[in-house]
Amino acid sequence: MPRTPALSAPPPGRRAVLVSLAGLALGTAGCSGGTAAPSRSSPARPASSLPPASRSSVPASPSSGLPHTTPWRPTSAEVQPAAKLRAVQLVEAIGAWPGGHGGTAAARARVAALGLATGLVSRAGPLLPTADQAALQVVDAQYGGILTRTASVLVVCRQWIRRGGAVVSGGTTVDVRLSRSGDGWTVDALHPAQPGPAATSLAAGVRAALGDERIVLPPAAAADLRSGQVHTSVARAMLALARTYRLEVSVVRSGHPLDVFGTSRPSDHPRGRAFDVWRIDGHAVVDPATPRTLIERFMRDAAAAGSYNVGGPVLLSGGGADQFFSDATHHDHVHAGFRT
Repeated sequence: MPRTPALSAPPPGRRAVLVSLAGLALGTAGCSGGTAAPSRSSPARPASSLPPASRSSVPASPSSGLPHTTPWRPTSAEVQPAAKLRAVQLVEAIGAWPGGHGGTAAARARVAALGLATGLVSRAGPLLPTADQAALQVVDAQYGGILTRTASVLVVCRQWIRRGGAVVSGGTTVDVRLSRSGDGWTVDALHPAQPGPAATSLAAGVRAALGDERIVLPPAAAADLRSGQVHTSVARAMLALARTYRLEVSVVRSGHPLDVFGTSRPSDHPRGRAFDVWRIDGHAVVDPATPRTLIERFMRDAAAAGSYNVGGPVLLSGGGADQFFSDATHHDHVHAGFRT
């Protein structure tokens, strides 16, 4: 998926981003699938640093049995922090509630309090299960694409629900679509992930990736692998990278736009031929303090692991024809796409 390069230098500092927000005009389409039409984020000490629920525990509230969570908030290192904040606030409002405040009507009231359309609740799907109480932790919010006046923010989250005395853990990824009006962003639609049921048998490489503790998978991404709809090339690359790095994956197949954002070209993600990484060895890709050398090395190693299409916040030279790309969408994660 060649891209028109947009970032050839390290991302701007926080002050520079803040100064430029009001007049920023972006022309970057989304992840994977072809040349884009012309045209992340970690909280200050991020809630996303909570350990994966499937591998370790999080502190629980004695009264409810649900874990303590922290609101996820973008930093000024983001390309458009206001867009991400709007998307995350909506997901947090729908997917978490205290005892006695479950159900559609209460969710609509929480959304209305944000000044957003209450009709969005009808598209919440797995984000709004039937439960007495729910806690939600946003792991990360990354761009599925960003243009001048529209954006896709992929909100990756874990969720815990209480039904009676039982607590069940899960979560999803929501593709939140936004549009810009004046100085603000509003939410137009949301599309929760639909990973599909678990397959009866999986390739050995996929099973190994699911069990590798150096490959951190959020709920929807893990379900994608368990569904059998992800190509083995993806799992093999993850395993190869995990020999050197601890990679925290944001998106694999579901919860990503079907087409490269802003185009009609199919994305590699829904076809099970791509994955995105938002944090490497504990360093968020979007964080200006993350060494550029680490990101560059990871991107080159992703290419060496078989990716034909590696994108990130740094534009690299070399590789095959248009093998590396950089743009505003990939300011907050590293994308690795595969042909088969």
